[in-house]
Amino acid sequence: MKNITTILICLFSFVLKAQENASVDLNLSMADELIYAHPSSMGLDPTYIHIKVDSIITNGIKQEAFPGAQILVAKEGKIIFHKAYGFHTYDSLQPVGLEDIYDLASVTKIIGPLPAIMKLVDEGKLDLDKPFSTYWKPWQKVENKKDLTLREILAHQAGLTPYIVFLNEVIKKNGKIKRRFVRTVPTNRFKYEAYDGLFVKNNFNRKMYRLIDRSSVGEKKYRYSGLTFLIFPELIEQLTGQSYEYYLEKNFYLPLGATTLGFRPMTKNYPNNIVPTEIDTLFRHTLTRGWVHDENASLLGGVSGNAGLFATATDLAKVMQMYMQYGSYGGKRYISEETIKGFTQVQYPENDNRRSLGFDKPSLNNSELSLKDSYPAPEVGNDSFGHSGFTGTFVWADPENQLVYIFLSNRVYPSREHSNIYTLNIRSAVQQIFYQGNLASD
Repeated sequence: MKNITTILICLFSFVLKAQENASVDLNLSMADELIYAHPSSMGLDPTYIHIKVDSIITNGIKQEAFPGAQILVAKEGKIIFHKAYGFHTYDSLQPVGLEDIYDLASVTKIIGPLPAIMKLVDEGKLDLDKPFSTYWKPWQKVENKKDLTLREILAHQAGLTPYIVFLNEVIKKNGKIKRRFVRTVPTNRFKYEAYDGLFVKNNFNRKMYRLIDRSSVGEKKYRYSGLTFLIFPELIEQLTGQSYEYYLEKNFYLPLGATTLGFRPMTKNYPNNIVPTEIDTLFRHTLTRGWVHDENASLLGGVSGNAGLFATATDLAKVMQMYMQYGSYGGKRYISEETIKGFTQVQYPENDNRRSLGFDKPSLNNSELSLKDSYPAPEVGNDSFGHSGFTGTFVWADPENQLVYIFLSNRVYPSREHSNIYTLNIRSAVQQIFYQGNLASD
């Protein structure tokens, strides 16, 4: 009997210890996930912040910088501001909602191919200082590209051509679409859907790659180029043996709980409203909604490295928070701290190049500049990083100040000619409010 009692006591102690350890593990895993909190708990004045941000955004809508916008700010892992403004379009029929999905445009570059590239660097499958042609074999025979390194390419220091309008290969001079490249009915040779009822030839990407191979290369200096981001998805598939889209979902989006983050949302039956972008008068001849705005990405079937991702603000914030925590989120490590710190540092400041590897960075003398001349807000830390998007999006992470800033809008509605988001410097002006809104300063 005594032995049985002893055994029961030991078992009970073991169970208690296991529960205690499980509780500790749970607390650790939850400690670095985003939660909601009041601005005042982070030392910020909610009245000041709301009045200032409301004023900037209301003026932006009035000046037709965008019909609506959404802003999310997290401080020290706590979402202290998340607000939607305006409507999807200027007819004021559909108000912007906090769970709306946006076309991220070039923000895709740091949320799509870049995490995959960082993981592959971690695994030793990519070396930043080897010629990119080591991995992208066609460039081994291209004289002006065979020696360019991945580091130079990601820092926009390689001198590559900024952009190629591949739509010119698809549309005739009279404005009609060439049927040898695009059809209105899917077939075995035309599977990639560029828009509802527009299907691109399966191997059109090969034509794009050839034109990139033949493109000019200039002097090695800061010259922003998105061309290799069209190539990266194919490279990632070659190195991993998995589709680019599946690899991102499996290794990043789903483990992060970023369930709306992905490509081609119109094919996924989300309950969320999708904010439209431009009324396309060249290719799709209708309001573009739920399909990527960027024409080059659309010709790849909407799955690309330069553009094509859609997400809600909260899902986007999870990725940026993971970056700001140098690769970990929810108790899981996605990328090594060493790799993210290396990727988020300025690479070629001596060449007046502010960029890091894939990420954008503050202007080199940013803290000395006025809001009008700075990029982004002059108060951001030197170690901060992010990216902007052509459709009116912007994301930024500031480890020094423990601040994540998400700005989503559809400034290209009804056309990309609407440029007051730049003229009024709205994204930086809103960002600055969260550095100036301290309760102690009042």
